[in-house]
Amino acid sequence: MSFKRMATIMGGTFGLVAAAPLFVGDIRFIMHILIMCLIWAVVASCWDLIMGFAGIFSFGQVAFFAIGAYSSAIFSVNLGVPAVLAMLLAGLFTALIGVLVGLPCLKLAGPYVALVTFGVHMTLMPLLRGKIGMALGSGGSVGILTIPPIRIFGYSFSSANLVPTFYFALLLAMACTAVILVVIKSHWGTAFLALKDSEDFAMSLGVSAFKYKLMVFALTSFLTGVIGAFYGHYIGMISTRMLELDLFCTLMVMVVVGGIGMFPGTILGAFITVIANELLAPLGTYRAMVMGALVVILVLLLPNGVMGFWLKPAEAEAPAA
Repeated sequence: MSFKRMATIMGGTFGLVAAAPLFVGDIRFIMHILIMCLIWAVVASCWDLIMGFAGIFSFGQVAFFAIGAYSSAIFSVNLGVPAVLAMLLAGLFTALIGVLVGLPCLKLAGPYVALVTFGVHMTLMPLLRGKIGMALGSGGSVGILTIPPIRIFGYSFSSANLVPTFYFALLLAMACTAVILVVIKSHWGTAFLALKDSEDFAMSLGVSAFKYKLMVFALTSFLTGVIGAFYGHYIGMISTRMLELDLFCTLMVMVVVGGIGMFPGTILGAFITVIANELLAPLGTYRAMVMGALVVILVLLLPNGVMGFWLKPAEAEAPAA
C-alpha cells in the first residue's frame, strides 16, 4: 500500500476521532473509552511494526508498556521529576530494556524469540511485586497510587479534564503512528521486510540483521514506553494487574482485527476491539468467549483484517509488501 493511501486512512481516522468531543465531550465514559483507544492504537501499531513488518515474534509489548508506566511513575513520585520529562526518560529507559532484551534474541528465531520475550513479560510481575520492586519504588502488590498528572504551562492533563486530555492523547498518538508510518516507508522499512522475507539473502546484499533488529526493538520499546508513561499519568495509579494475560490477549486481538503487517490497520483494530470489549461488558464471564468467536469469524472472512477492504487484489496476495 502506498504512503499516500496509508496517510489518508490515518488522517481520516484521526480526523473523525478529533471531532468526537463536539458531540460527546460531556459524556465522561465515552471520552475515557476514546482516550484508551488512542493509547492502545499506539501499542498495537508498535507490535505490528516489530512482528508484522520486521518478522520478529516478540511477545513483550505489554511488558514494555508496563515498564514505561512504572518507570515514569517512579521518576515522578520518588524523584520529583516533572511528568513530561518523566515520560521522555521512561521512553528512553524502556528502549534500553528493549535493546537488552533484543540482544539475546539476535541469535534466536521464530518461536524462541516469542518464548524469551514472553518470559520477560511473565518475570516482570513477580519482580515488581517482590522485594526488588519495593526497593525500586514500585509499591509491591499495591502498586503506585499517587501518580501526578501531566502539567504543561500550569495546565493539568488528567482524568479530571477529559477533553483537553483527549486532545493531548490524540496528538501523542498521531506523532507516534506518524513515526511508524515514516519508518515503514523509509529504507528502514525496506530492510525490515527484506530480513523478514529472506534474512540470508538480505544479509548477502549488505543489510545488517544486527543493526536493524536492534533498531526495531529500540524504536518500538521507546514508543510503547512513552505511551505507557502517559497511561500511568492519565489514570493516576498503576499496579501489576496490567500484566495479566487478558490484556495481552486483547492486544493480540487488536493486531489480528487490524491485520498483521497491514498498518495502519492496527489503529482501526484498536478502536474496534476496545469499543467491542466495552459493549460486551454486560456478558460478564462470557465476554472473552464471544470476543474469541468473533475473532475466529473475522480471520476466516477477512484474513487481512479490516484493512482488507482497502487492499487491491495484488496487495492482498502480498500484504506485507
